[in-house]
Amino acid sequence: MSSAAEQEAVTEAAEERPATLVNGTTRRGTPKVPVWPGAPTPLGARFRVGPDGVAGTNFALWAGGAEAVELCLFDADGKETRARLSELTHEIWHGFVPGVMPGQRYGFRVHGRWDPWTGGRWNPAKLLLDPYARAVDGDFSLPPEVYGHVRDWPQQQVADTVRDDRDSAPFVPKGVVVHDDVTDDEWMEDRRPKTPWADSVIYELHVRGFTALHPGIPEELRGTYAGLAHPAAIAHLVKLGVTAVELLPVHQFAHEDHLLRRGLRNYWGYNSIGYFAPHAGYAASGTTGQQVGEFKRMVRALHAAGIEVILDVVYNHTAEAGELGPTLSLKGIDNRGYYRLQSDARRYADYTGCGNTLHVVQPHVLRLITDSLRYWVTEMGVDGFRFDLAAALARSMHDVDMLSPFLAVIAQDPVLRRVKLIAEPWDVGSGGYQVGAFPPLWTEWNDRYRNAVRDFWRGALPDVRDLGYRLSGSSDLYAWGGRRPYASVNFITAHDGFTLRDLVSYERKHNEANGEGNRDGTDDNRAWNCGTEGETDDERVRALRRRQLRNLLTTLLLSTGVPMLVAGDELGRTQRGNNNAYCQDNEISWVDWGLLEDPGWKALFDLTARLIDLRHRHPVLRRRAFFSGRAHSADGLRDLAWFTARGTEMTERDWYAPAATLGMYLSGRDIPGRDERGAPILDDSFLAVLHAGDRPTAFQVPGPPWAERYEVVVDTSREEQGEAPGVVHRAGSSVTVPARAVLLLRVAG
Repeated sequence: MSSAAEQEAVTEAAEERPATLVNGTTRRGTPKVPVWPGAPTPLGARFRVGPDGVAGTNFALWAGGAEAVELCLFDADGKETRARLSELTHEIWHGFVPGVMPGQRYGFRVHGRWDPWTGGRWNPAKLLLDPYARAVDGDFSLPPEVYGHVRDWPQQQVADTVRDDRDSAPFVPKGVVVHDDVTDDEWMEDRRPKTPWADSVIYELHVRGFTALHPGIPEELRGTYAGLAHPAAIAHLVKLGVTAVELLPVHQFAHEDHLLRRGLRNYWGYNSIGYFAPHAGYAASGTTGQQVGEFKRMVRALHAAGIEVILDVVYNHTAEAGELGPTLSLKGIDNRGYYRLQSDARRYADYTGCGNTLHVVQPHVLRLITDSLRYWVTEMGVDGFRFDLAAALARSMHDVDMLSPFLAVIAQDPVLRRVKLIAEPWDVGSGGYQVGAFPPLWTEWNDRYRNAVRDFWRGALPDVRDLGYRLSGSSDLYAWGGRRPYASVNFITAHDGFTLRDLVSYERKHNEANGEGNRDGTDDNRAWNCGTEGETDDERVRALRRRQLRNLLTTLLLSTGVPMLVAGDELGRTQRGNNNAYCQDNEISWVDWGLLEDPGWKALFDLTARLIDLRHRHPVLRRRAFFSGRAHSADGLRDLAWFTARGTEMTERDWYAPAATLGMYLSGRDIPGRDERGAPILDDSFLAVLHAGDRPTAFQVPGPPWAERYEVVVDTSREEQGEAPGVVHRAGSSVTVPARAVLLLRVAG
């Protein structure tokens, strides 16, 4: 059947269905609720004192193509009272309702033409979440009533075009009118750490997963914002030495239907539906507004410990998926206005792999995103954002454009241009890979760093040229437009993929628990299992794996750029080979704090903390400018030099040849810039020797002008990493580097 014929047939069928039915009965009227004109700004629900000193709430909703908007208020028993918002200003429907107080639950019903063929999916039978709701009460379930179309329509190929008139209100959460329970005086006491980018060490964690099993956190607080604010949780972060936590999504999110049908849940949270609301499932204090204050207190506690808070945010798509997805919010408010649609407006443009893509070039969508970002900075106190699939946000009409409206607005915004901005610089669409292309305000997840370091330590790097760039700040990617080495967020693992322990224990993914036949998750793991797949009792394999973990962590924390660790990697956390644990809200994903009781894993934590402390104490390891590689003094000493195992400087030919050993010299005499008092910055000089070979090798340490003597600071071949070994080697001597090890030598004279 042709599209035109399909449309005509479905339209005729839909016309036979009563358009005014809600819950199977005709709605003849609703109780009267006084609605004053109110104001079109700010958007959302804002409690205030109105004219004549009357307290109430102003409601404002942008719904560009709508014909009418109803405000729906719910009491504690779920009884619904509706009121028409009759004022319309610049496509914003608004009204002030006296007597509506904080804690009131609400939603919207939006009327308009049901015409999916042209992108119109208005359906007043569906209760819609306010995009500006600052708190959300209740969880999403996805029965048929939550869908705007009839899911079980006999002609499945056109099911999304037949309107479902059943009421969704009993099955969806509601927005909550919020009154901040942290006073202004308390909040003003907060002091942001404002850690410079070059001094930052990022720790990616999941609010629930980090706290769910922590024995020092009271059981009732585990898995919550309050649990992360607990002194026991913060003590670990402080002892480790990280400067910022990067929280996996904490915007209100929904669970996908295919997961709920398998008895699973979305654990990571990359399925946002409320960009202003802290996810209610992580609140210990309540979900009718209390989660806002609890989140703020968590931020304040972390700030008091000198730790910044960065949010992983998902503005590229929403939980409403494609044309077969549920109608929860934006789809029913103005589908054509909020989402990118294909030329066939019934279908969605999908640059995210999640069914839809927000239409960021639309002014009201751009306003939604930037209003949300400013809210989290100015009212919730966060210090920055990591943007999931940021290339999708940088698309103008179709192509990624670094002069796009989104990037231009961020660049000039007086609030947002001052916070930390991290791009995941790719999406799944054509031309979406944009590593190194974002403008100077931005830092980027550098997956080329991840790939080069993994390949080197598993013995699969075809030459060492790429590794040299990655260790020294990736100047080939970022040395343009005033960008600095800290534009590169260096990481070896992230939430998506193997944990660090699994990276040296598995070569193949083991995602059977996800219920997708092990088809999900990447097959490009760049992993080496040290000779045995999975856990083993072979102590030789176990010792090799622990050494490889030390090598990987040492490489990361000695590299120029901003290091990012994943929660639990410093303890040897495992996901049992699952490299896509997005739906595993259980011990597979949670941090196992019992690992600290094992001397081997405790030693890994101690080494990680010692390396972070070394990084904090030595500015040569956290440079604010790229290396020049040129001599700055008469003796020929350069700020950066590379050496072969023979003790000779690398030649062009050496860079393009396979090599298992690489020496990197960092000069503390040639650090650009000055300290806060204007004095030159001077530091120790270091020689790092990375050896990925399976047998020991001789490395001849270079003599003057590089050094007269070298002291061993780190030797990853040592099983227990206590204080620095302290062995001294004379210049020109041959040092035996054990198999698969990193030696860090400090110039001693």
